Amino acid sequence: MRPLSVQGAWLSETRAFTDDRGEFQELYSGRALGDALGYDPGVAQANRSVSRRGVLRGVHFAQMPPSQAKYVTCLGGAVLDVVVDIRVGSPTYRRWEAVRLDDPHRSLYIEAGLGHAFLALTDAAVVVYLTSRGYAPGREHGVHPLDPALGIAWPEDVEPVLSEKDRTAPGLDEMERRGLLPSYDDCVAFHRSLRGPAAD
Repeated sequence: MRPLSVQGAWLSETRAFTDDRGEFQELYSGRALGDALGYDPGVAQANRSVSRRGVLRGVHFAQMPPSQAKYVTCLGGAVLDVVVDIRVGSPTYRRWEAVRLDDPHRSLYIEAGLGHAFLALTDAAVVVYLTSRGYAPGREHGVHPLDPALGIAWPEDVEPVLSEKDRTAPGLDEMERRGLLPSYDDCVAFHRSLRGPAAD
C-alpha cells in the first residue's frame, strides 16, 4: 500500500502466482488495507462497469458521514482513474491525482469523503469497485469533471463522453456555495471513530 499525494488515497499493488495451470491473485485484502488505514474499511457492495473509449464517469461522492469508500480495479482495458480532494478545509483541498489502471495487479483505494472519477482509455474497459457502503441515491452527488476550477488534466486525444447527470453537474465552487461538499473535520472525526477509542 502506497499513499498518494491526496491524503486518504492509496495505491495497492498485489502479486500473482503462476504455474502450469495458470494464475492466482488475491485482488483485495481487507487485512492489508486495514493495517494501512488503522481500521477495517468493510465491503458492502461490489460493482462492475464496462465503458467504451472516452466514457468519463464522475466526479462522484456521497454525503459524509458515512459517505462511501471505494477500492477500484480495472480488470480489462485501461482507465485513467482520478481521486479528487473535495473536502473543505483539507490541507490538500482541490488537489487531484491520476493513476493509470490497466493491470489487475494495481488498485486504487479512495477513502470516504473524497471524489472519484475515471476516463476509459480503451473500448470495453472493465472496472470493478468494492464500496464500504451501498448505493444511496439521495446521498449521491457529483462535481463536473471538466470544471476548470479542478483543472484535471484529462488526455487531449480522448473525446469525453458524459452522462446527462455528469454533464449537468455543478462546478466545485457552486457545490461549495451550496454547502454540499464534505467537511475535512467531519471526515477526520468519522475515520477516527472507525479506529475506536485507542485512536484518541
